[in-house]
Amino acid sequence: MNCASESSDGPKAYDLIERTAKFGESIIRFARTVPNSAVTVSLIRQLVRSGTSVGANMCEANDAVSRKDFRNKIGISKKEAAEVKHWLRMIAVAESDLAERSREIWTEANELHLILGKSFHTAGKPPATH
Repeated sequence: MNCASESSDGPKAYDLIERTAKFGESIIRFARTVPNSAVTVSLIRQLVRSGTSVGANMCEANDAVSRKDFRNKIGISKKEAAEVKHWLRMIAVAESDLAERSREIWTEANELHLILGKSFHTAGKPPATH
């Protein structure tokens, strides 16, 4: 039920696919705690969409058929992580009781955004020649 999060040598010490999957799971759990109202219903939908998309695009990047395809999927994942930060901010304003938990998830979204940004940048460099 995961997307190739293990290598032939067993689980990787640092697995971004697993981390983004766990991030999506935390988004779903958090979204369930947000009270439904005229204001929050669309915020919740957008948060879940973007938060779970981070990991989905990592899975696609893992199965990329080219460097360009990999970079494109990483770029989408990076944009989705940035979008999560926006929706969390809006939820924190709409439901001030959830501001602290929003900040905790925002921190992970920010870390993923930075990591994915570095991967995107690195994937754009020409391959090293020996």
